[in-house]
Amino acid sequence: MPVLQRPEAEARAHLLDVHRYEVALDLTHGDEEFTSRTVIHFTAREPGDTFVEIRPATLHAATLDGHPLDPAALDDNRLPLTGLAAGPHELRLDATMRYSRTGEGMHRFTDPADGEDYVYTQLFMDDIQRVFGAFDQPDLKAAFELTVTAPPTWTVLANGRTEQLPDGTWRAAATPRISTYLVAVAAGPWHSVHTEHAGLPFGLHCRRSLAPHLDADVEELFDLTRRCYDRYHEIFEEPYPFDSYDQAFVPEFNAGAMENPGLVTFRDEFVFRSAVTDTERQTRGMVIAHEMAHMWFGDLVTLQWWDDIWLNESFAEYMGYQVLSEATRFRDTWTDFAIARKGWGYDADQRPSTHPVAPAPEDVPDTASALLNFDGISYAKGASALRQLVAWMGEKDFLAGINDHFARHRFGNATLADFLDSLARATDRDVHAWAARWLRTTGVDTLTPTVTEDAGTWHLDVAHTGSRPHRIAVGAYDPDPGHPDRLALRDRFDVDVPADGAPARHTFPKAVPALVVLNDGDLTYAKVRFDAASWETAARTLSGLPDPLTRAVVWNAARDLVRDGELAPTAYLEAARAHLPHETELAVVQGVLAFARTQLADRYLPSAPSSPGQPAAATRHTALTTLTALSRDILRRTEGPGHGPEAGLRLTAVRAFIDSATTPEGIQEWLADGSIPGGPTLDHELRWRILTRLATLGAAPLPELHDLIDAELARDQSATGQEGAARCRAALPDPEAKQAAWQALFGTDAGSELSNYLFTATATGFWAAEQQDLLRPYVARYFTEVPALAVRRGPALAKAAGRWAFPAVLVEEETLRRGEQCLAEGDPTPALRRTLDDQLADLRRALRVRAAAVR
Repeated sequence: MPVLQRPEAEARAHLLDVHRYEVALDLTHGDEEFTSRTVIHFTAREPGDTFVEIRPATLHAATLDGHPLDPAALDDNRLPLTGLAAGPHELRLDATMRYSRTGEGMHRFTDPADGEDYVYTQLFMDDIQRVFGAFDQPDLKAAFELTVTAPPTWTVLANGRTEQLPDGTWRAAATPRISTYLVAVAAGPWHSVHTEHAGLPFGLHCRRSLAPHLDADVEELFDLTRRCYDRYHEIFEEPYPFDSYDQAFVPEFNAGAMENPGLVTFRDEFVFRSAVTDTERQTRGMVIAHEMAHMWFGDLVTLQWWDDIWLNESFAEYMGYQVLSEATRFRDTWTDFAIARKGWGYDADQRPSTHPVAPAPEDVPDTASALLNFDGISYAKGASALRQLVAWMGEKDFLAGINDHFARHRFGNATLADFLDSLARATDRDVHAWAARWLRTTGVDTLTPTVTEDAGTWHLDVAHTGSRPHRIAVGAYDPDPGHPDRLALRDRFDVDVPADGAPARHTFPKAVPALVVLNDGDLTYAKVRFDAASWETAARTLSGLPDPLTRAVVWNAARDLVRDGELAPTAYLEAARAHLPHETELAVVQGVLAFARTQLADRYLPSAPSSPGQPAAATRHTALTTLTALSRDILRRTEGPGHGPEAGLRLTAVRAFIDSATTPEGIQEWLADGSIPGGPTLDHELRWRILTRLATLGAAPLPELHDLIDAELARDQSATGQEGAARCRAALPDPEAKQAAWQALFGTDAGSELSNYLFTATATGFWAAEQQDLLRPYVARYFTEVPALAVRRGPALAKAAGRWAFPAVLVEEETLRRGEQCLAEGDPTPALRRTLDDQLADLRRALRVRAAAVR
């Protein structure tokens, strides 16, 4: 499919002014196709030629100003519009379109729990043309008027308020001027809950089969929504710009959520059907706050071209965490950001595919390249940069600049230059120079302290590897006199680290602190190191630091040291074993365990002992044994009735124990008994988790395991149950099971291709680190077959195949060689190439970490 080139978009924006779309969709033509009729009212500023995008199953008719166009002129997704005269025009398109099973365009889903059907749109980037014809670029904003014909039992949701007409069709209120990618429709027999706040209707919607789970959390969800809405109205001068606020939890959604004006769509895993931790509830709250921020930054004021996607995502990411911490009960959001989100940015920024937060225009020449930049840099690094900007220029001036930006560009489009001009009008700081250093560069800076002492004073020199200025806090800690295993904050002071030149020396009274922490409070984006004495203190007393955000900064530093080959993975595991049983911040426990389980155990430590003649090295089995022992420690600590943090810690430990089990003992009894002594309740999520681990370990004869999977699916006849069964079957250590899973993943039978979620579930079950000998022959098959899959099934499945179906557990030179050969000779699509490039970079890093560990 031809992708839109930036020069083409600029030429079309110069030629056209698009006023209004009238769109009529008919969703009553079965489960494969729907009909789409579109009328576009636009003006040509001067005579010229252009095109409109549409990707139909069949284009039945097209007329321009009443004159028929030849449907055969449609070239892939482009219908030429030639010889346009200056002045107003009306384009009509009549087409049949295909439903999607990959979360793109108009996605259709049949709920296995009750057989009900649901559809929803995800039109981001260039997928509106899968639903109706459009001039598909963000700077050709227009008003949209939608009508939808749906089955009689369905409710239709859209960007504006909807009403059902006497003839049974649904009509949505016309939108203000918005970009094409923000149009939204969701239709089906929704379970809906409504309220009103500040004169606006608010709604929550989910599948009927999830109704009890949504109802259980309605008050929490509405409370979060109201609080975030009110806080945004305190800090933004521009009022909420749309006529309603609906939040729909939709099935098989590829992203976390999408900021469609007036109709935010979320993945419906956020309707919790099993027990979750309070940190997971906080994450859901952050996503609610994030998407609401987009109503202003992204929807009211929209990027002009996709090189400025960070203006949408970085801002919403920053505001999501900040507003949630200011307006709700979730006060430690930045700790969660530090431990769970920031590493996403650090990792992306150290791969060959890294890019600036704000790429140069020439680096985003088309929509295909733009799509690749929705990553940890545009989200986590960009949000970190904004947090540093606020620390540098002050929150008052920052918000003044934001409000100036909204006022100057409301319902329009803006660029990075526009944004910086608004900030510059609010401050005496040189924001353009700051942006050049922070937004136009790549890579992670490193800050390293040197601590010395003489004559009752101590000195701090901060060496800086990198190109950005940093304003950081430095924490000085001493042992707590009453508790020798704890630390007390002696002092915290601000330090400016220049971008260039020799580091400045900072001198302080008293003796050297026991621990010096750079970037205490995590206000900048940089890797930090420790002086030798401080690291010895941290390794001994990490859980005794008084502030959870400080502990997160230290754990992140340890993570970076492991990834850079400067700290043995076993040392990280020893620190986790020593300190997590005493850790009170749930986000820290979850983050450390996740890194230890998925990176240290599965990638950084070998599966087998060292070869004869080599030094003895810890193995994956050692790591898993450590993690199960650690999990038992947390379970012992949290025995007895528990609520809130204690319950969350216990659930986290149970999950880690299951995932790290090296034998079926213990977890097999939990499944058979239907309970865990002392709790939590063995709900659907935990039962599937145990069964996946038992299948991976081959904990029973194959017929018995198949019977267990079938019985569990009969117990849980939901979409999540289907995914659990697919994951379990793919995890079985059996050649026939592996071949069946592979055929499901890569087979070419169009009628049996997996949906995006079933694909991911099957892929994650397939690659089990315990089964490397069984899996090794599939490495060559993967790199041979995945390019064709990406072409056949499109960008969303290409990314899923690159991320989840990649043989990451085979950390071997042969995997690397095959992957490099695929990049060189396999002609992967852009989405697949980027994902494979990142995976291979992580593989090289894992090989380096393993090599360093045995030296």
